[in-house]
Amino acid sequence: MKIALTGKGGVGKTTISASLSRYFADEGFNVLTVDADPDANLGLALGMTEEMIESIVPISEMKDLVEERTAADTGSFGSMFRMNPEVADIPERYAKEFNGVKLLTMGTVDTGGSGCVCPEHVLLKMLMSHLVLYQKDVVIMDMEAGIEHLGRGTAGAVDAFIVVVEPGVRSIQTYHKVKSMAMDIGVKQVYVIGNKIRNDGDIAFLKEKIGAENIIGFLNYRDAISESDRNNKSPYDDPVMKEDIAALGKSILAIVEEKKK
Repeated sequence: MKIALTGKGGVGKTTISASLSRYFADEGFNVLTVDADPDANLGLALGMTEEMIESIVPISEMKDLVEERTAADTGSFGSMFRMNPEVADIPERYAKEFNGVKLLTMGTVDTGGSGCVCPEHVLLKMLMSHLVLYQKDVVIMDMEAGIEHLGRGTAGAVDAFIVVVEPGVRSIQTYHKVKSMAMDIGVKQVYVIGNKIRNDGDIAFLKEKIGAENIIGFLNYRDAISESDRNNKSPYDDPVMKEDIAALGKSILAIVEEKKK
């Protein structure tokens, strides 16, 4: 099962990505979670300490690795380099395991010049393709906020997109854009998790705007989730959150298995 979580900034996709990863690991799955957001903080949401996070080097910053796999100097512009680098061993070699979840941090590349194609970009794109095409069991990708990743097609081989939304017009607008662009890259399964729900009116609003058949489930707004962030704890360790995430996880498994038949 390969899923990518996305949504506009601040909706809680990283919290949910981390919690779903912990749930599937608890259920005995081999879980690889990929922090594909340039503002990487998935490790903290998994419950890692700040010291552990500081020890993680994003793939995009591994100068020697990039040069080895692409046969080019990192940061080069206009030079020749390998466009199809070998990446199959990278998850096993460079992922950091914690609480039964293997975390791989992608990082980002800041390159001057519009449309620049550089070795770092090529390696990251090939790695993303490998992860979503060949990695066994459960792969959960925490994508960057917005829809830019869809324009690049970096997550075009997942089983499903899950868009995390909150009860608001702007969040709904992002969902519709994601659904349209996902179809363009061949991903037909796009679902929604409603987050930060405060009352029945929020649920009714999302069902009306999105359609109940497209919604996997809802998570209520709870102060305990914000407190977990302040205390540098994984939100999944909250008993109520764990129960709610388990319900979402079971629904996701059922949907994916049904669509594979």
